[in-house]
Amino acid sequence: MNGEDVRLSHRVFIGLGSNLGDRHGRMRAALKLLDEHPQITLEKHTGFVETEPWGVQDQPDFLNAVACITTTLEPHALLAELKHIEKELGREKRNQKWGPREIDLDILLFGDLVIKTNNLVIPHERLTERQFILGQLLEIEENIFHPVHRVPLRNFLIPD
Repeated sequence: MNGEDVRLSHRVFIGLGSNLGDRHGRMRAALKLLDEHPQITLEKHTGFVETEPWGVQDQPDFLNAVACITTTLEPHALLAELKHIEKELGREKRNQKWGPREIDLDILLFGDLVIKTNNLVIPHERLTERQFILGQLLEIEENIFHPVHRVPLRNFLIPD
């Protein structure tokens, strides 16, 4: 290969959420930092949608979005970059699962990979339970398939 550094580019969907402080500002900053990363290209993202908290109800509403990126990073390296961005944008460590947070960046889908380790589960383990996330994913890519169930994600939508 002529000694060139040839890296495979992966198509990845990232969920973004924020319910503390300047939610809009943090979400925009997270998208900007993703796009400025040398190994990440922000292809497109949904608009911001206000949603009720999931899990722990006694907290402010969330602002959510989904971004589609391409990256040469492998899954665990991308996770590390997302955690770095969260920290840079002021995310504080809390012990309450599903509690309030300044910014949250989750890998929803990473191509058609299926990964289950202690610190990384792809596809996101609650992907099919969150209707707003399914709707936002389908807004970007209407024919996307669930890599485990091997059916279109739209099959998991609950009609209004």
